[in-house]
Amino acid sequence: MTDLVPMSAAPAPVQSGGGVSLTRRPATLSRRAKAAIVVRLLLNEGADIPLEELPEELQADLTKAMGSMRVVDRDTLQSVAAEFAEEVERIGLSLPGSMAGALDALDGKISAQTAARLRKEAGVKRGGDPWQRIRDMGADTLLPVLEEESIEIAAVMLSKLDVSKAAELLGLLPGPRARAITYAVSQTGAVTPEAVERIGLSLASQMDAQPLRAFDNGPVERVGAILNSSTSTTRDDMLAGLEETDEGFATAVRKAIFTFANIPTRIAPRDVPRILRNVEQEDLIVAFAGAAAMGVEPSADFILDNMSARMADQLREEMQEAGPQKTADVDAAMSTIVGAIRSMEAAGELMLITEED
Repeated sequence: MTDLVPMSAAPAPVQSGGGVSLTRRPATLSRRAKAAIVVRLLLNEGADIPLEELPEELQADLTKAMGSMRVVDRDTLQSVAAEFAEEVERIGLSLPGSMAGALDALDGKISAQTAARLRKEAGVKRGGDPWQRIRDMGADTLLPVLEEESIEIAAVMLSKLDVSKAAELLGLLPGPRARAITYAVSQTGAVTPEAVERIGLSLASQMDAQPLRAFDNGPVERVGAILNSSTSTTRDDMLAGLEETDEGFATAVRKAIFTFANIPTRIAPRDVPRILRNVEQEDLIVAFAGAAAMGVEPSADFILDNMSARMADQLREEMQEAGPQKTADVDAAMSTIVGAIRSMEAAGELMLITEED
């Protein structure tokens, strides 16, 4: 709006008290004054104008221009409004006009690596509300900040987060640290908005400066996911090799793995009927028929004991008719059942029981 061209002073006829026709020109205004008139007009009409998205300098100039004006005559108002409407109609497409604006507009549309490289080359920092960016970050990213920053900074950050995320982070912190931050929140009443903004900018800058990771998950999760989809023979062989090389890593991987044998200890009985709706009956028969030979009969019994008695009896009859099964077929059927459980967990339809639970 501050880029409007100067308004032409078109004559406006006015009738004088004696019936003589006079001519009056609208006042000549600066671009800032015109912008102030348009904004005031739109606000009077109830429009929601996101002025906070303008640079602070422009917000200040607009406010000063509006504060310096008192009354605008009708002819001037109509002329400014007509000029503004004409300028808007001429616009075919609005582009950011800067590298910073282009990067913000393409945020999430181009790869994070490309965006980071372009920001570094252009010397551009991320714009927008830093606290909104922080609120959008995951708990795994925010937790180290609460652990490493001062108690006061952590208290301000916790106060700016959504209640649910703040509660989640508190639960992940050691007790003494969580209590200290919670108490510090009670001391934030006198913190100024300027201080909160500076803290947000500082925290966001620190997080933006962190090197990008090539993988979304850690090595334990990646190896665990691969072994989850492997045959039991391959999985056991790999774990045995890992234990010889790095026992600590192997132990962490074992905890990340969920196999058919883990069903009795990590699945709640109430979830069994919902799991069965996502598994074909043929896979159940093959898996159950070969469970004893694979040494995982307790898992088959657990599932059979927590489904309807009629369905369990039917499956037992079909297992007897099916007879011995090939190891490869049993492995594939068990992997299918485990995959269905994993998919339900990823979709939030069930939660696996942990050792702590």
